[in-house]
Order: sequence, then structure tokens, then C-alpha cells
Amino acid sequence: MRGGGVDSLRLDLTSIRRIKDAPKISCIKRIEQAMDHAFWHQKWEENNIPFHEGRVNAQLLKNFHRLSLNRGDRVFVPLCGKTTDLDWLVAQGCHVVGIELNQSAVEEVFARMGAQPEISTSGDHRHYKSETIELFVGDVFGLSADMLGPVDAVYDRAALVALPAPMRASYAEHLTAVTQAAPQLLITFEYEQAQMKGPPFSVTGAEIRKLYGDRYRPERVSSVAITGSLAERCSGTENAWLLEPI
Repeated sequence: MRGGGVDSLRLDLTSIRRIKDAPKISCIKRIEQAMDHAFWHQKWEENNIPFHEGRVNAQLLKNFHRLSLNRGDRVFVPLCGKTTDLDWLVAQGCHVVGIELNQSAVEEVFARMGAQPEISTSGDHRHYKSETIELFVGDVFGLSADMLGPVDAVYDRAALVALPAPMRASYAEHLTAVTQAAPQLLITFEYEQAQMKGPPFSVTGAEIRKLYGDRYRPERVSSVAITGSLAERCSGTENAWLLEPI
């Protein structure tokens, strides 16, 4: 993590108190996540969000059809931020469900769409819901299958690549469980990790097969050179993967 230790990351004490409520994740892991929360909140507060593209992701436009969805199908977008991919998915007739740690990002999505959401509490999460989109505010690891509801597909553009290597296995296992191994369109970056510290982190094809190979058939369906502001920090490829359940 960047910064000068726990104090500079303004470690969220509330998150630490919740450690005891997460039996499937070790105490050390939960502390790491609490620190990660502070890191991302600081990013949003400083508007230091280069991961926000400001336009619909080109890999989504090119490969969405591969999910073979029908109107009204539910698409889960983990760590969704305020991406305009959400608006585009709604425009395709999907019912979009997302989760994002930062509340202001979620509120901005609904304001941009001109929607007045119903706001409720579900566990430790705030739940914003309108007719075509619902977003949870909170930790993705605290989201249960019951809270999420049925999922027809997952669109992961910014979640797996946002997590450091020690957390990716836990994330992949959790995502597979809460979505009951729904098909995925997964967007990753692959570059020499020594070029920059991340996030976004480099995730190789070998790692994707290791993370998901027990439940899915991972297939890389397109690959383009990294562009935009990220290209100023590293050179490599942005890859789209289709993960079909076995």
C-alpha cells in the first residue's frame, strides 16, 4: 500500500470491530481489508481515480454479446465505482446489481441517471435500488448470496485487478460462491509487475486459470494494447476473458 503506514491511511476502526463477524476470513486478512478501505476512500476523496474511464469500456462493447443474456437478466458488477458501464448495461435491458465501497460514487451514479433510489440497510451495507439498477455500499466480502439474489452474469472490469495477489484467491472463491458460478466477462491487465506497483495489478492467464479453473472454462476472447493514462505507467495488454461454468 502507498502512504506512511496505518495512521496515514486513516484506518477505519469500525471495520476493525467487524473482524469478529467474518468467520471465513482470518483476523489478519480483515485488518488488511480495513486498511485497504482507507486507501480507496482516500483515493476517492482526493479524486485520484485514474481507474475511472469516463466512457464505456471498449472490451465490454466488443464482447458483451458473448454472455448471451436476455432482457431483464441480472448482471453483477463488483467494485463498480461510478463507471458509465453501468448506464450502458441498463440501456441493453439488463437489471444491474453492483457493489462499491465509496458511497459518494454510488450516489453519483443515481444522480447521473436521474433516478431516485429507495435506500435501505442490508447487514453492514447500504442498499440503493431503483427500477433497473441496485447498488450496495460496502465491502464485497461482506456480501452474501441472499443479499445479492440470483445472478445471470458477472461483469468484472475493475475488481480482480484492484486486489493485490494475496487477496485475489479469497475474492475469486467468494465471487464464485455468492453468484453460484454465474458466467463472467472478466477484464484484466497483463504487464511486467515491476513496471509499477499497482493497482491495477497485472493478472496473468495462468493465474486466472488457477483461480477459476475448478469451476469455469476460462477463454481469452480478445486482447488489445493498454491505452490511456495507464499506458503512461506501463506497457502491456488489456485482456477480455469469458468464464463459462463447467
